[in-house]
Amino acid sequence: MKQSEETMKINRQISFVFVSFLIACVFSGCYSHRQVGLLQDRKRLPVYDSVGYQPYRLQVNDEIIYRVFTLDETIAKTVLTNSSAGANSQYANSYRIYADGTVELPFLEPIHLEGLTELEAQDTLTKYMRELIPDADVKLALYNKNFTVLGDMSPGVRYIYKDRMTIFQALAMTGDVMTSGDRRHVRIIRPHGNAEPEVLEFDIRTNTIINSKYYYIYPNDLIYVSREPASFYKQTTYTGFLGLITSSVSLLISVLNYIPNL
Repeated sequence: MKQSEETMKINRQISFVFVSFLIACVFSGCYSHRQVGLLQDRKRLPVYDSVGYQPYRLQVNDEIIYRVFTLDETIAKTVLTNSSAGANSQYANSYRIYADGTVELPFLEPIHLEGLTELEAQDTLTKYMRELIPDADVKLALYNKNFTVLGDMSPGVRYIYKDRMTIFQALAMTGDVMTSGDRRHVRIIRPHGNAEPEVLEFDIRTNTIINSKYYYIYPNDLIYVSREPASFYKQTTYTGFLGLITSSVSLLISVLNYIPNL
């Protein structure tokens, strides 16, 4: 009789531990909207200032491509077609901005383009080109218009297909952040030419990210999303969650049935 009472007492203690464990699983075993939802409006989320869009400015090691158009057929056939950026060439070579901020283009002296926007660089190049070709019309674009993604998502290098690309559009190109990704500490590593790169860390869940300094993606950005530390204990699907509870209950029954045989 005494042994039976002790066995019942042990069973109650073990049951209490397992029930506590299951309750903890119910509250923390799955991801909630608060953890993974975007554009939330909650007081506990950070509030970011709106700064608006700032055009990208060319940096050292950037590469540009350009095309020159002119009505002078003689110049087009002699000068431009031999410069690889000619009006009649299907593809244009890229030209790198060197450490001194200049770029060397065919038939022109080095031109300083570092710190200029694409439109400003285009106007500058047009000015220089018209000293050689009076009716020249120049179209310039950044060649290395890419960003990189790493971490708990589909990694790779993606092309910035439009101006003012947002962080949401960039992540959508990767298939979005995995459920286990840490949305509270998304990082963007943004190079600044010869200067030290800037590391921007932010919570992507808040709706105040719109028009903040974290909202727009620029060429050469590296987006990194780490795995949430607690993701090891969580299930991304309800099937996995139910499987965890079922296996726990089965283990509890097995332990309770084993105790009387001790």
